[in-house]
Amino acid sequence: MWTERTTENIYFEWIPICEDGLQVKRVYWPGAMAFEEKRKDWYTLLNYQQGLLIPNTWETELGPIVFDGFFGTAGAYMPWFGHVKEKEGCLALCMTPWNAGYQAQHPAGGPYTHVNVYFEPSLGRMEYRRVMRYTLMSGCDYNDMCKVYRTYVNEQGKLRTLKEKAAKVPAIDQLIGCGFVHTGIKTHVCENSDFFDPKQPDKNNHLATFAEREAQMRGLHEAGAKKVYLHLDGWAQPGYDNQHPDYTPACEEAGGWAGMKALADTMHELGYLFGIHDQYRDFYLEAPSFDEDYACRLTDGSIPQHQRWAGGPQSYLCGTQAPYYVKRNFTVLRDRQIELDCAYLDVFTCNEGDECNNPRHRMSRRECYEARNHCFDYLMSQGILPSSEEVNDWCVPSMVFCHYAPYDFMLREPGSPKFGVPVPLFNLVFHDCLIEPWMMDQVSGNEDYMLYAVLNGGAPYLLRDGAYPNFDGSFETLGIGLKEEIKRCDVVCELHEKVAKCEMARHEMVNGDYAIQRTVFADGTTVTVDFKTQTYEIAYGTE
Repeated sequence: MWTERTTENIYFEWIPICEDGLQVKRVYWPGAMAFEEKRKDWYTLLNYQQGLLIPNTWETELGPIVFDGFFGTAGAYMPWFGHVKEKEGCLALCMTPWNAGYQAQHPAGGPYTHVNVYFEPSLGRMEYRRVMRYTLMSGCDYNDMCKVYRTYVNEQGKLRTLKEKAAKVPAIDQLIGCGFVHTGIKTHVCENSDFFDPKQPDKNNHLATFAEREAQMRGLHEAGAKKVYLHLDGWAQPGYDNQHPDYTPACEEAGGWAGMKALADTMHELGYLFGIHDQYRDFYLEAPSFDEDYACRLTDGSIPQHQRWAGGPQSYLCGTQAPYYVKRNFTVLRDRQIELDCAYLDVFTCNEGDECNNPRHRMSRRECYEARNHCFDYLMSQGILPSSEEVNDWCVPSMVFCHYAPYDFMLREPGSPKFGVPVPLFNLVFHDCLIEPWMMDQVSGNEDYMLYAVLNGGAPYLLRDGAYPNFDGSFETLGIGLKEEIKRCDVVCELHEKVAKCEMARHEMVNGDYAIQRTVFADGTTVTVDFKTQTYEIAYGTE
């Protein structure tokens, strides 16, 4: 443990000296801080998805955090947490996050929130130094902590803004202000998949042709949708979530390569953007190129497998191999004259990095994250805007946009109690670096997700047809009609055009009321939402 004189940051370092004869499973260190007083102005910040603020007085118990709070996953978009008590704060930053995470406890009603860090081995050994940096702050709030982390990212050379990315691929400017449409072509759920429903066979297999999707896009244009990005699932012969990474040819019964090209060409004729869903982590046993020698192997020699998704039994493709498959598959699409604007590489930014102990392609988690970024970088080099499932600080230099970056409650059943106050911690750091589409669902009479879209200055979902019903936020909503959906999206699109490349300068609770929140962007634009009255106000800046 030591203190940096210039900044007065305090460093905690765990250094393995000798591991002979040991099999360390986890190191829990440093421990949780005492944070026991039941006061509203004592609160904890967790980077659980978009961000969570938990006052010590919060009445709802904190539930399980996805991926056990592992840094680099949906459980921790950024590798830090913070405590603030009466404007005195401590920011705890993990500088070696690749095999680390956090755990948090908050009982119903408080009076505390405890957060501890844990470190795991890399390929069976602790091997390298683990570092936590603690920054003590006075007269601070959560905004100040986010800006301290933004400064840290910039110092590491990893703060890559949309302005910088657009200088390389100008198509980013076309994506800004789009309404997002998520739909698909072919669904095929294998009988040996956990999702297979023998009692409802219609749920297991269905098909929409490329021509039907083409007509749908023309219909949106005629209805007044000005700018649209289409994210297309299940476009290949195997069907959605099947036989990856061997995901060609285009689905024959839907129109084949000719039908897919016609859809892409129609999108561009309408002035819209076109992109596809793809996957380079799940390694399906039914894939023609499946070879166990390229699957992730644990240090005990075993190869993890499961059969949760539509394609049935799978292992995980070693991340070192993913860039080669990406290059192969997108070369096929280019040769077939499928003009892509964007591409979605599923799960990369949501799930933890993998490890592989196969000596032919041994890979640490850190190297896995680097390989995933190589995939994004390749797409950018081809003029294709890369996206993935969620966001994470490690992908910011290489990725342009995501499928969503939600608050944690949005992926639970509507009406479920919130674990704290939703706050945009990630956007306070990275708003001007990534494009985030937001759900626009009116899930009930007193919960309208559009308010979060405008508050965050994001892009809107115009249509969202999730591949798995009642999963990942795809729940039944109040139907309001296409014309009204377009009208609502126009509001969000106009705001996004204005602020997409602006830093989110500040977020605040108006008069200390959690139900009335305001964001301020670097150009002077302010957005105020009232979650009690379900209203919003946008005041555009003059810069």
